[in-house]
Amino acid sequence: MINKTEETIFSKIIRKEIPVNIIYQDKLVTAFYDKYPKTPVHVLIVTNKIIPTINDITTDDEIIIGRLFTVAKNIAQSHGISESGYRLIINCNSHGGQEIFHLHVHLLGGRSLGPLVVS
Repeated sequence: MINKTEETIFSKIIRKEIPVNIIYQDKLVTAFYDKYPKTPVHVLIVTNKIIPTINDITTDDEIIIGRLFTVAKNIAQSHGISESGYRLIINCNSHGGQEIFHLHVHLLGGRSLGPLVVS
């Protein structure tokens, strides 16, 4: 069972207690470069509110979820990858590959990612 109010490493990044290169922050979301990038552009966009998984989103969170996607679009544009393309990934729970239980989007781009292959 996931504690829905449990602090995460992302909570500390949002509060700037852990130094990272924050590229965007407002009252709803924070975006920063992934520490272990998988592509030339690999940005994490996290909700400032602790929402453990997609399954925990409520109707009250709709504006936050919308902001995740508009920020992703703007970051892709500012990194020059919006025209060539990019991928947004959200993992949900352990079988979905989620490792940190604080809702976040991976923005991946900067090279051809090919088709999504599930093994």
